[in-house]
Amino acid sequence: MQTFLYNPYRVELRTNPNSRSIVYAVMDHSDTNEVWQLLQGSGTALASITGVDWNRKLSPWKAPKVFQNGEDFSGQGPSFLNTLIGQIIPLAEEHLGFTPALRSIAGYSLAGLFALWAVYQTTFFDGAASISGSLWFDGFLDYMKANTPATKRVYLSLGDREKVSRNPRLAMVEDCTRQMAELILSQNIPVTFELGNIQNFV
Repeated sequence: MQTFLYNPYRVELRTNPNSRSIVYAVMDHSDTNEVWQLLQGSGTALASITGVDWNRKLSPWKAPKVFQNGEDFSGQGPSFLNTLIGQIIPLAEEHLGFTPALRSIAGYSLAGLFALWAVYQTTFFDGAASISGSLWFDGFLDYMKANTPATKRVYLSLGDREKVSRNPRLAMVEDCTRQMAELILSQNIPVTFELGNIQNFV
């Protein structure tokens, strides 16, 4: 594993001798090993980015907080995406030792929302994986209906009890995710939707 800093972000880069593609994933450090295990044998490297202020840096636009003691979403996703593509990824690929044949972006929860939103903003990523993504996010379904993702494939997963929430916004997540999967498929983009445990998102 190689590690480098692009303050305030920390990037952990994991590769195998047969790695030819790469997944860029915004995640907590504790989730990195689990995701790396899922990629074993796939010929895919993993660059995990930690140290991200999720509510600020991963929300595509401003939205009110979802929990009483939380904070509003400040909508700095465009700024972070520019940093990711313009600064963090070039540094990561300097360390790789090869030019990736395919690049994908992945994330969990709000980072899953960010990953899916990112492929509506840029042609840079060949695939996107939204793992238990916060796809209930205000206005996101309408945004998707009005736009088309610029990517080759999409993976969506969700826990089978995530819709069981007393918060009405969070309780919409399964319905929104199913609608989004159908919408992306109708746009002739291959999409995988899994309800339950993650199986394979590359």
